[in-house]
Amino acid sequence: MQESYFELVVKVSSCHALFSDFLNDTLPVGFEEIDDGFIIRSEDELDTIVWGLEQFTEALQKALGKNIELECIQTKQKNSDWVESYQQSISPLQIDNFYIHPTWSEENPELINIAINPALAFGTGHHPTTASSLKAIGKYVVSGAKLLDVGCGSGILGIGAIKIGAEVDACDTDIISVENTRENAILNGVAFSNLWEGSCSASEKQYDVVVANIVADVLTFIAKDLKSALKESGVLILSGILDKHEKKVLSFYKELELLERIAQDEWVTLILKKG
Repeated sequence: MQESYFELVVKVSSCHALFSDFLNDTLPVGFEEIDDGFIIRSEDELDTIVWGLEQFTEALQKALGKNIELECIQTKQKNSDWVESYQQSISPLQIDNFYIHPTWSEENPELINIAINPALAFGTGHHPTTASSLKAIGKYVVSGAKLLDVGCGSGILGIGAIKIGAEVDACDTDIISVENTRENAILNGVAFSNLWEGSCSASEKQYDVVVANIVADVLTFIAKDLKSALKESGVLILSGILDKHEKKVLSFYKELELLERIAQDEWVTLILKKG
């Protein structure tokens, strides 16, 4: 291991999800999400990443017709500080009756514990869409319910539902997410009924609850499949929606009843009912 590494702190004024997608698609290394941006660490200098972010920001501003502030600060750190600083940045989090904690933190015996290894997770529960989706699961999922988690990511939502007593299937089009979900399930001592790489259309079942924490464009594209996966009177939890896209998403689900809307910052989660 080298004695030092490079740390790049990226801060953006808006479009956090789009920047996250860009980094997921382009980075050869992982990154950490923070409230207003990202932290990227590498043994190599990150000047090329800074250039790419500047080009992406410029293109995004032209496409959206608005100003986006980008700040990139690169520093050199001692490797001995990396693990300690990273662990300190991932703190336990309570979301209603759920308690999400990294593997090095103690459980809370009074709550439903979800352990995560952040090295395996795209979602640690700190993002508003993950938090609001868990809130909805805690409210609308009962023991024995059949649930489908579409775009499972780190598996946090499905694991939470299993710990309530639900039978959970999960899928993601990204094989890395599927592997992360499988390993986080093992970490929590639970098992998914079915877990596959691919879309929700691969399942011929119908479910009491379907949860999809993705992005607005995908939620509109797979609307027919999500609705088909629901039983009559089933509940659909849609998340990952920026508030400016809410009306567009709802227009693809207008035959469903809107039960609840959970808003946090610029993010919206919609809970809908079929029939």
